[in-house]
Parts: sequence; C-alpha cells; structure tokens
Amino acid sequence: MRVEVNEGLCIGSMSCETTCPEVFKVVGGISRVLVAIVPPEAEERCRKAAENCPASAIETIEDSAGGP
Repeated sequence: MRVEVNEGLCIGSMSCETTCPEVFKVVGGISRVLVAIVPPEAEERCRKAAENCPASAIETIEDSAGGP
C-alpha cells in the first residue's frame, strides 16, 4: 500500500501524524509522507488517518495482487 497527500487540500491538522507517525510528518503546515511503501503493520493506521483527515487530503493506493 502507498499513500499520497494532496498538498493543495492539506490543512496541517496533524491528525495523520498523530494516528500514524511512522508514515506521516507535518512540516511547514503540510503533511509529508515519510515512506514509499507503507509497512504492513502500519496499513490499518494509515487507512484510519485517511478516513479521519478533516480535509480529505490523503489517498490510499492499494497494491494490486501480483503487482510490484
């Protein structure tokens, strides 16, 4: 799984960093993704961060079966 933050929508609320600090870090008022691929143990927290983002700025991208 991968995640992307739409910087144009992000309001820097820090809810993503609080929910999943191993993947998100708010820098300069914008959330940044710290990893290319979300570690399996953090996937559920990343989904929750995306669901709870007040600006709907986080997109989760599920890897397709058999893909790279």
